[in-house]
Amino acid sequence: VGKLFLREELKAEKISRIKQFTRLRTSKEFNGVYKQATKTWHTPYLVLFYRSGAEKKVGFVASKKIGNAVHRNRAKRLLRAHFIENIDTVRSGSYVLVAKPMLLDKSYHEIKKAYLYTLKKCSASQVTSN
Repeated sequence: VGKLFLREELKAEKISRIKQFTRLRTSKEFNGVYKQATKTWHTPYLVLFYRSGAEKKVGFVASKKIGNAVHRNRAKRLLRAHFIENIDTVRSGSYVLVAKPMLLDKSYHEIKKAYLYTLKKCSASQVTSN
């Protein structure tokens, strides 16, 4: 029972952390980030569009190239999980993460490594002092 409570507590903490960011909802908002992105970075698994600014917005995209609805939703869940896991390290601004078909074929750790590298290359990652 203790492990279940701890798991639910961690889940609630992660959900509250993503609430710092508002979701990009309309195509106009997505297009604004695509066109005005200050940094764009491609990996075999994902594409990150980053526009620096004071606002905190995020959007996750998986096109039909990924597969059926089940595959697209899984791809967006994976991107969302990596974003939430590393939310403390991202700078404020607008983010659009676009899934690529190879995303579903790789392990969680391989995707995490590519995601962190992408944040670093886009200068979207904050430097934390230890």
